[in-house]
Order: sequence, then structure tokens, then C-alpha cells
Amino acid sequence: MSKVKCAIIGSGNIGTDLMIKIMRNAKHLEMGVLVGIDPASDGLARAARLNVATTHEGIAGLRAMPEYAEVQVVFDATSAKAHLHNGEILRADGKKVIDLTPAAVGPFTIPAINGDANLGEPNVNMVTCGGQATIPMVHAVRRATDRVIYGEIVASISSKSAGPGTRANIDEFTETTSKAIELLGGAERGKAIIILNPAEPPLIMRDTVIVLSQGGSREAIEASVREMERTVQAYVPGYRLKQAVQFEDVPHNAPVNVPGVGPSHGLKTTIFLEVEGAAHYLPAYAGNLDIMTSAALVSADTWAGSAAAEVL
Repeated sequence: MSKVKCAIIGSGNIGTDLMIKIMRNAKHLEMGVLVGIDPASDGLARAARLNVATTHEGIAGLRAMPEYAEVQVVFDATSAKAHLHNGEILRADGKKVIDLTPAAVGPFTIPAINGDANLGEPNVNMVTCGGQATIPMVHAVRRATDRVIYGEIVASISSKSAGPGTRANIDEFTETTSKAIELLGGAERGKAIIILNPAEPPLIMRDTVIVLSQGGSREAIEASVREMERTVQAYVPGYRLKQAVQFEDVPHNAPVNVPGVGPSHGLKTTIFLEVEGAAHYLPAYAGNLDIMTSAALVSADTWAGSAAAEVL
């Protein structure tokens, strides 16, 4: 069975890691072109060594290449602002777009929550690295309870794993992740925080998820969380709970104030996560790269497999 050719726009950390994953792990995808804007970037140099076609002239350079005619899927690993421009062009050209920026043009997609729901969409958004790691756990609590009033996530990543694109998108990261906590996680209110940790040696990605819910038992919540851990591990093996799930009652007579909701009571659930990367490009501490590119790969690979099956 022939594979679906793809291109990646963005030759930084995320784009380069994704390229290597596609070449090693994809079932239905084949690397076509890696696109950058810096002719001296390490990503473009590595692609050339791997015999992958490259251009340093951005999307205009990609469209001028003969390989572009065969490309069906384009991953955008640039920035939210750049994607607004790239997405319009790619849609007009009839390309399937997997957006790894926080632009949120297309529907939010997290494989562990709604992996098959958006396969037919021309543009799907992979939220953020922090969102991919934490929102499945907000969703895990929601499916085991009657109501999730509030969900807050804190994503801590090594500053060495945060390239220029990630740093330029901090505001978009918090806004997009907060929105996805509500839309995919099922929380009535969401909040997201990202920390770029400059520690040496670099620290592995760590995430904290705090949820205030009503209804459901502690046992049901913990069982749902453990099931979600296994679901994410199917495509991100280094994803794991760092310790046991923590619970705390918030009583009627001592409620917490949830902005936009008001005084609220219920059960507070705290989940501590660790994401170890597969070290395809950056070392294993860069779990933020691994979960983002792995989620994008499984989403695109699933689409490519279904598209190939329809042809047959």
C-alpha cells in the first residue's frame, strides 16, 4: 500500500522531532518536504542528511517545489501568527492541515479524548504540549463525575526544549489551553500556566492538574485517571503519573471562589504527571516535544490510513 506524502513547515525543535518520528514510526505517512526560513538551521541540515527534500523559503518555497503536488498532509510547526497565513493558503490548495501551533483555527484534537472525531476536517488543531499532557486528565475526572466546576493546569518544561516558536506563543498557549480545558476537558472554567524552567541539568516535563468537581466517588475518579494514563501511554510511552492521585474535600461552609462561577464546593482532585520524551531529537527531558509530535503523528496517520482504505 502506498503511503501518503506529507510536508512539515517549521524546521525548529518540534518540526525536526516530528520529521524523525514520521520516518521511524509512521504506518501510512511518508516524509516529503521539511520547510524552514533559516538556511543554516539544524533541522534543515538534518533533513538533507536523511535525504528529505528541503526549502528555506517558507511556504512560498514549498509551493514552488515539484514535490508539493504529491503532498496531501501538511504539518504546521511555526507560530500561531504564521499559521493564520499558512492555513489559508494550504486550505485553498486542498491540503489536509495538522496545526501544531496555538492558532486554534480548526477544531481542538487530543487523540485520547476525540481522536477520530475530526478526521474529516481540513484543519485540525493539536492544542498545545501542555494541553496534550493535562487535558486528558481533566476529561478523566469529568467522565467519572456529575460536574467539573474548575480545571487548572501547570505545565513545567525545560527552557532548553522551548524554541523561538514556543517562546513567541506564550500568550496563545495560555489562552488556547484554557479554552480547550473547557471544550475538551469538560470544565466550566479553565486556567493554564506554563513555566520555562532554566535548571541545569534540564528537568523532565512535569505537569500538575487541579480539578474541582461534584458527584462521583474518589474510587471512580482514580480508576478513570488510571485508565486515561494507559490510553495516552499507547502513543506516548513516557507519559505517567508521578504519584498517587490526591483528594481534598471543599465543604459547603468553606467554599472556594471560582472566577465566573462564584463560591463553590466539591471534591478537589490533584494529579501530578511526568512526560519523558523518546529522545528522537532533543534528549528525554523534552517530553513537551514528544507528546505534541506524537499526538500530531497519530492523528495524521489515522487520517491517512482511513483515506487509503477509502481508495481501496
